Amino acid sequence: MGIRRCTEVEKRMSKVKNIGLPGVEPPATECEDPRCPFHGKLPVRGRVFQGKVISDKMRRTVVIRRDFLKYVKKYRRYERAHGKISAHNPPCLNVKEGDVVLAAECRPLAKTVSFVVVQKLK
Repeated sequence: MGIRRCTEVEKRMSKVKNIGLPGVEPPATECEDPRCPFHGKLPVRGRVFQGKVISDKMRRTVVIRRDFLKYVKKYRRYERAHGKISAHNPPCLNVKEGDVVLAAECRPLAKTVSFVVVQKLK
């Protein structure tokens, strides 16, 4: 029995932590961002939603549009509604405008930012 040596991929993957969301794979690239849930110290909790990125003009922050149905009691029907949420964009994911992403709630990072992008879906 010899000593087992770690390969390059195993060393890289040992630095990536499990964020606790089922079905979310860690990104292939690394980053040095302390606000990254995979490579930094940012824990995720609470709500998880998917939406479309409509703006990426801010530095490491994106605006995500979330479409949903809202029930109108008076007419007993649903109407389409949407909400815009700001989320942190880690450099290892680097999502762009038009991408469909999965975002998870985290501690407040700024006045309007309390979510972080955890996966690029399309």
